[in-house]
Amino acid sequence: MKQEVNKSVKITEEDKRFMREAIRLADESVEQGGGPFGAVIVRDGEIVAGCSNRVTVDNDPTAHAEVNAIREACRKLGTFDLKGCTIYASCEPCPMCLGAIYWAGIERIYYGNTRKDAAEVDFADDYIYEDMERPMEERKLPIVPLLRDEALHSFRLWKDKTDKITY
Repeated sequence: MKQEVNKSVKITEEDKRFMREAIRLADESVEQGGGPFGAVIVRDGEIVAGCSNRVTVDNDPTAHAEVNAIREACRKLGTFDLKGCTIYASCEPCPMCLGAIYWAGIERIYYGNTRKDAAEVDFADDYIYEDMERPMEERKLPIVPLLRDEALHSFRLWKDKTDKITY
């Protein structure tokens, strides 16, 4: 399967080096009992964080390589804002990881394997993408509004807080 390439992005030898590191982390993860995924976060030409998938190792369904790398990069940099960073992932990010990448402010994503490649080795998350397209009442996982009037209290507290750190 040929990957689509964004023609406006010039891929450099440095980009390939960082992707190879993400792939190395994925290979190492498999050897150590983890999933076949690795990710590195780069800022100013330097790797800030490099992690692999630890879902089965840590018994944590959120311990995907990209999320682990975001957590490590944020700890190292002392911030939740990763603007100016790029992530190299050995596989196209799943919906959870993609959301985390957006929330972190990472400015570019490079990936190796596609989500279709992942599905061929039994890592299929297309069902999540597909379910998100459906109206809430038609989704496979019930999503039920509850106690909105009471929950709004937290938002009012946040809105009125004068010393908050916005994000």
